[in-house]
Amino acid sequence: MSKVFNIENWKRKEHFLFFKDFEEPFFGVTFNADVSDLYNRSKKEGFSFYSGYLFCALKAANEIMEFRLRLRPDDSLVLHDSIGASPTVHRPDNTFGFSYLDYHPDFLVFAEMAQKESEKTKKDHHLVPSSDDDTIHFTALPWIQFTSISHARSFGRRESIPKIAFGKFFDEGSKKLMPVSVHANHAVMDGYHVGLFAEKFQEYLNQKLVKKKTT
Repeated sequence: MSKVFNIENWKRKEHFLFFKDFEEPFFGVTFNADVSDLYNRSKKEGFSFYSGYLFCALKAANEIMEFRLRLRPDDSLVLHDSIGASPTVHRPDNTFGFSYLDYHPDFLVFAEMAQKESEKTKKDHHLVPSSDDDTIHFTALPWIQFTSISHARSFGRRESIPKIAFGKFFDEGSKKLMPVSVHANHAVMDGYHVGLFAEKFQEYLNQKLVKKKTT
């Protein structure tokens, strides 16, 4: 579900109007997330480390209104109730495909959907981008411990879908750190909101994802 967002009483109205017509309204921030707890739990409990941090990122993004705002070609602004994920999937022939996942608050349900979608995308040979904007573009570069990243974009059309990239995790002392890049349209959010995302993401990385069943 989504609704048209009324900007008239929005505290960012002037910022929205200032940035929305920029040729390049996207800005990017890279930070290191501490994935130590999640990594150790994934090995101990047997769940996918990748699905774990993807779930944490999507959960954090869904809790921040600005990550659910989308600017449409007619200049209208839409607020989605919930956003899903469009992660790239690495194929056996070293190409990639786009996959699509709805958000589900239960990690085990989400992880099962992610596994099935990944397997389906690996077997496919087509590159079909989503026509919907109720998503976030995710990509992983597990081969590169990057400190910054840029993305291919078509400047001929208006776009406001955030792009989040995960890099190769590395050891720093007793911690495992992973570079995370967030690119977002400045018309719909600011650095503060990316900082809020980083805080929430780290919070969920440190929490247990698989809850024990009670009898």
